[in-house]
Amino acid sequence: MNPFLRRYTRNYGAVAGLAVMLVVVATALAAPLLYPESPWMMVAEPLIKPFTDPAYPFGTDMLGRDITAGLVWGARVSLLVGLLSTGVALAFGILVGAVAGYCGGRIDDALMRFTEFFQTIPQLAMAVVLVAVLSPSVYSIMGAIALVSWPPAARLVRSEFMTLKQREFVQAAIVIGQTPSRIVCTQILPNAMSPIIVSASFMVATAILTESSLSFLGLGDRNLMSWGFMIGAARTMIREAWWMSVWPGVAILLTVLAINLIGEGLNDALNPQLRKRGE
Repeated sequence: MNPFLRRYTRNYGAVAGLAVMLVVVATALAAPLLYPESPWMMVAEPLIKPFTDPAYPFGTDMLGRDITAGLVWGARVSLLVGLLSTGVALAFGILVGAVAGYCGGRIDDALMRFTEFFQTIPQLAMAVVLVAVLSPSVYSIMGAIALVSWPPAARLVRSEFMTLKQREFVQAAIVIGQTPSRIVCTQILPNAMSPIIVSASFMVATAILTESSLSFLGLGDRNLMSWGFMIGAARTMIREAWWMSVWPGVAILLTVLAINLIGEGLNDALNPQLRKRGE
């Protein structure tokens, strides 16, 4: 077995998290096949309780919409926003952190002051303002989440670059005349990918929570069903129809927990200190 897979599978929580995520991803991809009709359609009587009608296993809401269909289509929105916003944030964070860590000096100081400016404002508050100004849509939500998520990635990459650029193999590359861009792309960045990958997994979880919070506050895309919107719409019915808010809440909990467990498993598998001890 591959050494990476062997170390990863030793963490049973990480294996369980991966299994849950595979189910979520498969469900999201199969949404058009499982529920070809819009999740906004009223398909049955309002407030059918869970497990009383096989056609609607998780019940219906106050308008007669299928809760199960909402959960399935909501998975697509959560994964789309989480993955794409994290990808954009990570790309910008790596760029800023790499330039700051490799160049140092005044360039480092200027980029870090720029990064600290974004870190002084609470992430959710900035995301709420940005989405409200740009008008709620899936694109503005992804842009807002990416804009508030990149600073930690930039600081992590900067720290890794400042450490790695002092290593012998980087100094040797400088001596033989490699260009700075080639040194960054072929020597330093590949050796800094382990902590970046682990950090990216937690960024995806944070992005899903942020999107759910925005949708709960009424700042989600009105054309797309999401878990946060389902909880927000159900808050006035929590006494009469608890299932309307419980099921999407459980979906968010399981997805975020699974991603965090995967991140811990990646940390165990990619941690160089563990590899040195042969664990």
